[in-house]
Amino acid sequence: MKNKDLYIQMFSIHGLIRSENMELGHNADTGGQVKYVIELCKALSEHKDVRRVDLMTRLISDKAFSSDYSRSIEKVNKKFSIVRIQCGGKKYIRKERLWPFLDEFVDKTIKYTKSSGELPDIIHGHYPDAGYVAKELARFFGVPFVYTGHSLGIPKKQRLMTEGQDEADLNKKLRLDHRIEIEERILKFADLIVTSTRQEIEKQYGLYKNRTLPKYHVIPPGIDIEKFFPYYHDEFPSAEQKEESLFTRQSLTSELNRFFQQPEKPIILALCRPDRRKNIRGLIKAYGEDYDLQAIANLAVFAGIRKDISQKEDSERDVLTQMLLLMDKYNLYGKMAIPKKHDFEHEVPELYRIAAQKKGVFVNPALVEPFGLTLLEALACGLPVVSTNDGGPKDIMANCSGGILVDPTDSTAIAKAIKDTIVKPDIWARFSKNGIMNTRKHYTWSSHVKTYIQKIKSLRQKYEILEIDAREQRSSIGKRMSSLNHMLITDIDNTLLGGNEDSIRQLMTLLEGNRKTIGFGVATGRVFDSAVQILKENHIMMPDIIISGVGSQITYGESLYHDKGWETHIAKKWDPDQIITRLEAVDFLKKQPDNVQTPFKISYDMSPGRDHLAKVHHVLTQNRLQYTLIYSHEKYLDILPYRASKGKAIRYISYKWEIPLKNFLICGDSGNDEEMLKGEPSGVVVGNYSKELSHLKPMKNIYFAKNSFSAGIIEGINRYKFIQKAGGGKK
Repeated sequence: MKNKDLYIQMFSIHGLIRSENMELGHNADTGGQVKYVIELCKALSEHKDVRRVDLMTRLISDKAFSSDYSRSIEKVNKKFSIVRIQCGGKKYIRKERLWPFLDEFVDKTIKYTKSSGELPDIIHGHYPDAGYVAKELARFFGVPFVYTGHSLGIPKKQRLMTEGQDEADLNKKLRLDHRIEIEERILKFADLIVTSTRQEIEKQYGLYKNRTLPKYHVIPPGIDIEKFFPYYHDEFPSAEQKEESLFTRQSLTSELNRFFQQPEKPIILALCRPDRRKNIRGLIKAYGEDYDLQAIANLAVFAGIRKDISQKEDSERDVLTQMLLLMDKYNLYGKMAIPKKHDFEHEVPELYRIAAQKKGVFVNPALVEPFGLTLLEALACGLPVVSTNDGGPKDIMANCSGGILVDPTDSTAIAKAIKDTIVKPDIWARFSKNGIMNTRKHYTWSSHVKTYIQKIKSLRQKYEILEIDAREQRSSIGKRMSSLNHMLITDIDNTLLGGNEDSIRQLMTLLEGNRKTIGFGVATGRVFDSAVQILKENHIMMPDIIISGVGSQITYGESLYHDKGWETHIAKKWDPDQIITRLEAVDFLKKQPDNVQTPFKISYDMSPGRDHLAKVHHVLTQNRLQYTLIYSHEKYLDILPYRASKGKAIRYISYKWEIPLKNFLICGDSGNDEEMLKGEPSGVVVGNYSKELSHLKPMKNIYFAKNSFSAGIIEGINRYKFIQKAGGGKK
């Protein structure tokens, strides 16, 4: 293995992530996944075989949210940083609406990665949006791709439709079908799926077509046992921390006592987001319909963080409003607390300990629970639990024996389980002790990381072995592009090709001999398949980059990997159907065959005429269409998105891969090469050029070669001393 120390890139895209004072429960994006990812990264950074951990998330600069989320780099410790990448603007966007911007996130992560000077050994995505980004990057860099779903689209869709929700509405609001399609692709390419429970594999991933393709491994998450220590311990390392904790405990007790008429009673504690799936309604119903339970204990429900219910999203507002209505319906005033906020960093551990000191119980009545991290936190503090018998709690209870599982739809069963735990001191004490001891045995981050590192080291070793065989190397073009700082890009027809074979062979030998320092690309009007075919027919080495369709598509290396970020970029305001419709009546245009058309290029033959190009512009602009016109060889007209062209594609590549434009050598012969020849790159116009380029002769950075075709390219390389500037040794 090249280096046993690992650089791990973690991805959790939504952006509402920070290392301290996590705003869990603020909205649907700030659930347990946030805490899971932060604590995993912290634990990984403490492992001796990890040299660096970057948690990649979205940068948010929005007055409605903390300025913490706008810091581009948050250094958590010497080895762990949160890296925030801007995409889709700076305002907060909930995760279901981030899909159109993920390719932008991929591009900017590539840019960040190259600028950092180090490629990751492992890429790990959390949730399907981050899974998509991680999949693209892992394939591109040729490194292992690890995925953790946290929740899955098919089970969610099935549940919501069972509840009577309309499929069309679900897709409009949550884009569930698109999410499921992405999840299928993730399963196709993932090297390892990390789950928290066996149930996830069998009952959730088991619903997918590609369920058998990846390898799975159950690695339960850990908890911070220094923070979630037992209620009867005093484990503060300093007097200052002890004082802070005592102050927090006193503040929480005062807050709860504002609600309770008899604050000395045991507390039934619930802690979750205001989400229908969490079934807060079922818990309040169980409590409200059991007068004995009301006489025995108080109920405290911490349902997320809120300032004004009316300002919450519809689903959260409905849940919070229902809580108030049920409180009123069952007349639970003086018995039920519904505080508006809580601090997860300091207050939540104390909440568990307060409830445990009062010999209470923690309840998780969720209809669906993939894992149940709050159960572990409560158990670690010595607070027994009553929990849903769905998903993760089954595994937790099997390992910890710290409470009772119930059917979350049976309010009578919920009430009975709570009463049986509270009123029987021996049962309460046994559950409390089991929880404390067994969470430390089965659910620590150190044990999680130990297993995780073993698995990813094995994956990394496998990839290093596979790199020996280029046929098995998945999109390692990313590694190559990250190593380059100079590029030669040439047109194909009448520039690279067209001369004698000796000059072509001489050019190929020159590029092969300097491959470590110079990248090779072609930029052509041909569509992609045609470009690949002509290169193969002429025995041209496979380029690192193929810019085809006059700049409407970018493809990389042997992998033939299409740059989706470029396609997303140029798609803005592109309306090909409208363009075709508006030009149907233009008699001097003849649409070329379908095999030369692409989704981002419309090609015509245009008969000669002094004002023909102006007329095409007039037709398109009067209909407010956005486009780029490229006219070449006095007969070919290509219409592209307004963001697309060979020149713009080169500038995009320069930006994405951090290769300065001055380090590009561009070679062409005709009008559709003009834009890419102009500007900061060094330009070479071969000797057989079309007269439409003659006006470029006065430009200092464009050299008109005496030799034609490939011989002209070689002449330009020597003229600019391009190989020497790139650090190569051969001429």
